[in-house]
Amino acid sequence: MSTEVKVPAFPESVTDGTVVAWHKQVGDSVLRGDNLVDIETDKVVFEVPAPEDGVLQEVLIQPGAVVVSGQVLARLGAAQASGTSATAKKPTAATASAPVTEVSAMPAARKMIDEQGLNATSIPGSGRDGRVLKEDVVRHLESRTAGAPVKGKAAPPATAKIPPPAATSGGERTEKRVPMTRLRARIAERLVQAQHTAAMLTTFNEINMQPVMDLRAHYREQFEKEYGVRLGFMSFFVKAAVEALRRFPIVNASVDGADIVYHGYFDLGIAVSSPRGLVVPILRDADQMSMAQIEARIAELSQKAQDGSLSMEDITGGTFSITNG
Repeated sequence: MSTEVKVPAFPESVTDGTVVAWHKQVGDSVLRGDNLVDIETDKVVFEVPAPEDGVLQEVLIQPGAVVVSGQVLARLGAAQASGTSATAKKPTAATASAPVTEVSAMPAARKMIDEQGLNATSIPGSGRDGRVLKEDVVRHLESRTAGAPVKGKAAPPATAKIPPPAATSGGERTEKRVPMTRLRARIAERLVQAQHTAAMLTTFNEINMQPVMDLRAHYREQFEKEYGVRLGFMSFFVKAAVEALRRFPIVNASVDGADIVYHGYFDLGIAVSSPRGLVVPILRDADQMSMAQIEARIAELSQKAQDGSLSMEDITGGTFSITNG
C-alpha cells in the first residue's frame, strides 16, 4: 500500500507554485518529517515533508512544473522491515557519491552550485542549520578567483581580484537569459500594475534625527548588554509609525471592494532584502512590543528571509509597511 505525497494547501492569495528541487530520489528511505521537495510560490518557498516513514516509490512531478494545492507529487511505499533486505539500508554507489547539496543548500544556492560544478561540502554555510546560501557560493567563487600569490612574486594589488571582461571571438556579443524567480516576477508585475491602477503620490518631509542619534549612542552599549540585541533605528521608526497610525486611523485602514476596513490592531510590515528578492515580513501587534522585542523580532525575520524559511504567516496580513531607505 502506498501513501500519496500532496502539495500543501496554499493560502487564499496563492493559486499555484513551481517545483524547485527534489531532496530525495526514487528508492531512498525517508523518515516522517524529512523534506522531500521545495515548492516556490509568489511569496515563499514551501518545504514538503514526508507524511510518514517509508521509501520514495515514485516521483510524479518534475522540477520546473507548476502545481496546485492538493496535487499528488509522489508516492511512498512501506518501509522494509529491519534485516529483510541488505540493499534497503546499503546505499548504491550513485547514492553514496551524490553531493549533499540537495539537503544543505537553499534553492538559489543549489542552482549556482550545479551550474558551476562545485562541491557543496567545501562551502561553509551561514544559513539556518548550516545551510548554504547564495551569498556563501558567491564568496566561495570569489575566493577561488582571487587565488594564492605565486611564491617569490609580489601579491597582485586588490584591484587584480576583479576578473577581466570575458573575451569574445570575432566581436561576438553574447547574452545569457535567466528566468526570474516567481517572487521577482510577481514584484515586477505588481509594480507595473500599481503604476496603472493607483493614484501615485510621493511626499517628502525632513526631520532632525540628531536627538534620536544621541539617544541611541548614549544607551547603545547598555541596551545590547541588557537585552542581547543591538539598538537600531527601526525600533524608533516602528514606535513613531504606531503613534501616527493611532492619530490617523485611516492610514492604518484598507480597502475591500466598496468598503473601508479600519483595523484595531497594528501589524507592521518591515521590508527586507533576501536572495530571492524583496519581502515584507510582519511585526504582529507592534503597538504591544517593547523596543527590545521589536529589534529582536526584526533580526529574527531578517535571518529567516536570508535563509528562505519565511512562512506564509510571516508575510501576510500587514496593515502598514515601513521600508528602510
